[in-house]
Amino acid sequence: MSNSDFGKVAVLMGGTSAEREISLLSGGAVLAALQKRGVDAHAFDPAERPLWELKSAGFERVFIALHGRGGEDGTVQGALELMGLPYTGSGVLASALSMDKWRTKMVWLANGLPTPRYVLLAQDSDWNAVAAELGLPIFVKPAREGSSVGATKVTRAEDLEAAYRLAVRYDPLVLAEEFVSGAELTCAFLGSQALPLVRIVAPEGNYDYRHKYFTDDTQYFCPSGLGDAKEREIQHLVMRAARLLDCRGWGRADLMLDARGRPWLLEMNTAPGMTGHSLVPMAARAAGIGFEELCVRILALATLG
Repeated sequence: MSNSDFGKVAVLMGGTSAEREISLLSGGAVLAALQKRGVDAHAFDPAERPLWELKSAGFERVFIALHGRGGEDGTVQGALELMGLPYTGSGVLASALSMDKWRTKMVWLANGLPTPRYVLLAQDSDWNAVAAELGLPIFVKPAREGSSVGATKVTRAEDLEAAYRLAVRYDPLVLAEEFVSGAELTCAFLGSQALPLVRIVAPEGNYDYRHKYFTDDTQYFCPSGLGDAKEREIQHLVMRAARLLDCRGWGRADLMLDARGRPWLLEMNTAPGMTGHSLVPMAARAAGIGFEELCVRILALATLG
């Protein structure tokens, strides 16, 4: 397939979620890469133009570079299906499930996949009981946000309420999650292929919004240094986790590897970042796939329904 055969392509970026800033960076990078490869690609921000203009403006295919709710949660995917426009990434079901960390966990746990224990928090939660059940530290996070938006690592039970109040500003559904001490990993996939693992070493183990996107203090190791057998084990686990959620096209799972070498699934990202600090391009590069080629391959996997 020639790159000109894609037709007129919209790169959806921006949007209205808490991750708008990152989405604009991702979308800008994807747009430039596709244009360099001769694709007739154009920026399209759903926060500035009604989505139905995709059809009236003659777009034939859509690259989704939106992050968070309103772009990664199945809503845009459903609208594109109604318009008959092929789009990148997972469909409605997988997008909605993966955006919701609570329901993602329930699917994985029902099928015997390892994910850290959790408690759903509410305004009247017994904070001491939560700390006793999960142990400390604890991660408190909105269930349907990404990029660590609204997330807090809590080391004292008396700080749980403040962490909850921060998280609930972003989502009424808030999770307290057991902290797994060990190596932080991510595993991306492209089609049916798992890409090389990336091992992340953040300052003081705090891989938050700032350390993900706006500093050079975080270290990334790809190859991960885990050894071939362990790498294959984790890749297999991630592909199974993706299939259970009905993911397709491309995506990225985040994991922890504990001190005993056991992997724990944290979440699935169906429209991962594509910025200069992003992990999927890093993993693809280790597999011999440059950024421009990665964008073209993702676009080629676009489907409808």
